[in-house]
Amino acid sequence: MTYAKRLHALMLGLAISASVPALAQGVEGRPVANQLNLQMPVTKIASEINDLHTWMMIVCLVIFVAVFGVMFYSVFKHRRSLGHKPATFHESTAVEIAWTVVPFLIVIGMALPATKTVVAMKDTSNADITIKATGMQWKWGYDYLSGEGAGINFYSNLSTPREQVGEPGVKPTVARGINYLMEVDNEVVVPVNKKIRIVTTANDVIHAWMIPAFGVKQDAIPGFVRDTWFKAEKVGVYRGQCAELCGKEHAFMPIVVRVVTDAEYSTWVAGKQKEMAALADDPSKVWTIDELKTKGEKVYAANCVACHQANGKGVPGAFAALDGSAVVNGPKADQIHVLLNGQKSGKFPSEMPAWKQLSDSDIAAVITYTRNSWSNKAAENIVQPADVLAARK
Repeated sequence: MTYAKRLHALMLGLAISASVPALAQGVEGRPVANQLNLQMPVTKIASEINDLHTWMMIVCLVIFVAVFGVMFYSVFKHRRSLGHKPATFHESTAVEIAWTVVPFLIVIGMALPATKTVVAMKDTSNADITIKATGMQWKWGYDYLSGEGAGINFYSNLSTPREQVGEPGVKPTVARGINYLMEVDNEVVVPVNKKIRIVTTANDVIHAWMIPAFGVKQDAIPGFVRDTWFKAEKVGVYRGQCAELCGKEHAFMPIVVRVVTDAEYSTWVAGKQKEMAALADDPSKVWTIDELKTKGEKVYAANCVACHQANGKGVPGAFAALDGSAVVNGPKADQIHVLLNGQKSGKFPSEMPAWKQLSDSDIAAVITYTRNSWSNKAAENIVQPADVLAARK
């Protein structure tokens, strides 16, 4: 084992020993209390990043000790009180060559391993599974594009209850859990020891998909497609967050990846496909208003509450209120159009995005819910999936 790896192991041991209470509960792949080093790596790239981090720290430490050691030794041993006089000399070819060649060699020694790792990080070829991660305010959407599970898609929302978060000026009413703000309702599931390519993009502002234990951080930029990859070598649950400041709910965009065995992954894929088939819309089905309101409340809580608030009042100056809205209380066709195509308004800095990725029944349900909630009393108070399907054409 090299000296750099020994030092890294020592620092990692200190980090683990300093956070025994958290690790004792079997939590992995997330920040822990009193952590002194990077998260424990579970991919080859993350291990190389950790080794580079340790190597760079050693180089910086050696330079620091050497430079300041010589400086303080010279000041102490050659001070004027001991009778020393300042030397009078001009240029020294040997010194100039030394202070040019030595830093050059140091830079090369640091750049070569770093370049090797960066090149490996960008090699997304020959992936076993490709997943598209779409950042949006403020959640992640996932589409399994190729490999086992192709066709699966879902949204991943923060699952920490709002009672744990609290409101501005209001303390939380429920004790915060161990995975506070780092838990979701739908985890990304992947098999262990398989190369997973992550394609990132966004539909509003810049986000970033980051899992520290994988050594992965890739920006998700509207109108651009970027990619990265990882191959997890250990089964477990690994957590990260959006790493680009993307708006007022930036802190509420966690990322959770569950790494499982091949057999468990196949079981998950089969279950997810059955679930998607069961949720497939039948546009000819006529829903009762109570069914739509019940379903709509869940859709609203998962997708709309962050901006428009649970009371429908919105955020003054930022997000429109739905309670008393002319659109919500007006013709249903106008509200359907807004959800399918979005809305630009000079009144608010944040535009209403298009939500056409939601199913016909989801859109019909959430519209029906808003038209029958708070103080709203819309004349056309019910929208059926068939109305939304017709508006898409």
